[in-house]
Amino acid sequence: MRIALLADVHANLEALEACLADAALRDVGRLVFLGDLVGYGADPMAVLDRVRGLMGQGALALRGNHDEGALRGPEGFSSDAADAIRWTAARLDAPARALLDALPMTLAEEDRLYTHADASHPAAWHYVTDAAGARRSLAGTQARLVFCGHTHDPLLFGLHANGHIASHRPPGGVAMPLLASRRWLGVIGSVGQPRDGNPAACYGLLDTTANTCAWLRVPYDIATAAAKIEGAGLPQRLADRLFQGL
Repeated sequence: MRIALLADVHANLEALEACLADAALRDVGRLVFLGDLVGYGADPMAVLDRVRGLMGQGALALRGNHDEGALRGPEGFSSDAADAIRWTAARLDAPARALLDALPMTLAEEDRLYTHADASHPAAWHYVTDAAGARRSLAGTQARLVFCGHTHDPLLFGLHANGHIASHRPPGGVAMPLLASRRWLGVIGSVGQPRDGNPAACYGLLDTTANTCAWLRVPYDIATAAAKIEGAGLPQRLADRLFQGL
């Protein structure tokens, strides 16, 4: 089965629709949203409505720290992120809040664990940015494969039987083999706000039959997404960074 892994949509409807359209061309059998459906972007309700419909068709969705912030408040966030969270929270209706409140922190499926952040303590929202963080995250679960988001920066870590952990920056569009002799942690880049210097939307394509994962880049209408942020009165930086992928 092919599984589309979509992290950090961040209320960017244009990026989400572009990734969904791309996934539809690739015989995807399952969609998994790895948290942060809202925050930063100007279309929280439209994104949540879209994801709710997909969940009714079998998609899985997790809670991210911005989803949590929209429900509980923006404590600990940067000023721009906090402004966006307060703006988002004011626009969520009761069904949208109920959807976010029902999202789990982790989901396990066969030999896989899906989470937004570090799997060893999901509610602490630790980032996985290096080998030490990947090792800690893998130590928190028995799953052979762990997939997370949160950093907006695509990475792949492989844990060898001898304890060595290797890190890779996966090239776009290349199916990376997930050898059965190792455990793997894939950090899926962001759909709605990439931060690896490439402004194209990013999502993962896991093939459970071929035992591979590819990081796919999808161009989308950045100008429209940015104009919506500006029109909503959200911080200008949140619009500008979409063009930069930073």
